[in-house]
Amino acid sequence: MKRAILTLIFITALAGASATERPAVQRVVVPLCDDTVAETLIVTPDAEALLASAEIETDYASRIDHSRDRHEPVSLYELPYSWTASSPDWHRLWLNTAVYAGAMVGTLGVLECLPEDATSWNRAEIQHTPMFKRWYRNVIKEGPEWDNDKWIFNYVLHPYAGAVYFMAARSCGFDFWRSMLYSSIISNVFWEFGIEAFMEQPSIQDCIITPGVGSLIGEGFYRLKRKLVEDNYRLFGSKLAGNIVAFLIDPVNEVLGLVIGNPARAEALRRQGVQSSLMPATVGGAPGFTFTCTF
Repeated sequence: MKRAILTLIFITALAGASATERPAVQRVVVPLCDDTVAETLIVTPDAEALLASAEIETDYASRIDHSRDRHEPVSLYELPYSWTASSPDWHRLWLNTAVYAGAMVGTLGVLECLPEDATSWNRAEIQHTPMFKRWYRNVIKEGPEWDNDKWIFNYVLHPYAGAVYFMAARSCGFDFWRSMLYSSIISNVFWEFGIEAFMEQPSIQDCIITPGVGSLIGEGFYRLKRKLVEDNYRLFGSKLAGNIVAFLIDPVNEVLGLVIGNPARAEALRRQGVQSSLMPATVGGAPGFTFTCTF
């Protein structure tokens, strides 16, 4: 004797269909082993009825409220080290740029107070020539030259300045290449062809060394600061030494961070929230490990 298994399949999309729109019912009989068959009733929807009752909404995107949307950049100090990872914080970068603009004007005033043999500036000529006329002569008429400044300016202070400019962008979430471009813009456009050009011709070696060598040093500064963040701004166990070094390698972000917040320090504190260590030890006379976790 044959046994039959009856299965009814309902499609929820047809629940609202009217009696005049009854879907087709197809009977399928599938033979199974042991003289058993499976008899299934498959409810097939009426495509035209479904299409007629469907409502397609296309203007939902225009009703979404984006007034509270806000992009929060992720600090690079939260991410694994990478030359190319980028999460730019443009607002902070513009603030850094404003600080540099003011600092460069102040630096120009300091340099004017130095002896002539330190800067090679002809003070008598500077005092008798209007500043914009000097800039036109130094940049447009005569152009860049190989300067004869003291080596400490060209090969120590300029690379350090380039590294600091680099860090201003790197700590704001920019990758190596964009940070190098930023260093070049600040050192060349703002300084060599900008403020300093009112006093002397742009320097060929400064245009190359400041952003080029400075960016390589700056990437070393960036890796050092990542290490400081990992150790909660401690250097050789000293909090004082760690904070001094952090200021020297990234002065603008560290000082500005006192006012608008410092993502690097926030990450350092977050990492200190949970500390764990796994050390080899002897447990009951047998070798083992001790695990310590501090919350």
